[in-house]
Amino acid sequence: MPRTRVLLEPGWVLATRSYRESSRLLEVLTRSRGRVGIVARGVSRPRSHWRGLLEAFQPLALSWVVSGELGTLTAAEALAPAVPLAGERIFLGWYLNELLLRLLARNDPQPRIHAAYGETLPRLVGSGTGSAVAAALRGFEVELLAALGYGLPLPDGLDPRARYAWDPEQGPAPADGEGGFSGAALVALREGRYDEPATRREVQALLRMAIDRQLAGRELKSRRLLRAVRAGRGGT
Repeated sequence: MPRTRVLLEPGWVLATRSYRESSRLLEVLTRSRGRVGIVARGVSRPRSHWRGLLEAFQPLALSWVVSGELGTLTAAEALAPAVPLAGERIFLGWYLNELLLRLLARNDPQPRIHAAYGETLPRLVGSGTGSAVAAALRGFEVELLAALGYGLPLPDGLDPRARYAWDPEQGPAPADGEGGFSGAALVALREGRYDEPATRREVQALLRMAIDRQLAGRELKSRRLLRAVRAGRGGT
């Protein structure tokens, strides 16, 4: 199989795991090649010049040689300082990474998702307000679903005072009684507005339902860890 060289491709490390003796297998979101698997040989050795660089939330320029399903890293450099996520916000970053690992196939170019990811991470930094962070997360989820071909059908003409049932294929339909979602929440989702706490809760519930459908029953570890952290400090 012919070998292809990729030079200085912008990318983000989504996850790493040990690979053979002193190497690591990187799962990387790149701008023009989508999610790729790259082997970083010898990176676990104490004197490796890549040690400490190939981490999550660090914007990188990566070079590698492709031969088969996996590439072999040949160069890596930081494009900017790492996004300084801390505390609970780290789990939100991990949530984004886990979504991409579960829902993106390898070697499927997704420049739209790469751009959205790079724009979303800085908005999760600790100084952001709850509504700003929620808007960042919900906006990314909407963008991801749309890029994968599962955009939410939210037509004009929704009544903010009405209640709607949600069909994954057809979208909203008038609901009997108090079930379903408020028209106000659906309009806010369509317009990207998440100022009201009640609206944020409804939008989060709807997007979780849509994402869980794509996950097909697979649990996200980042969600479980965040629940455990919040329960440990008496949160919800």
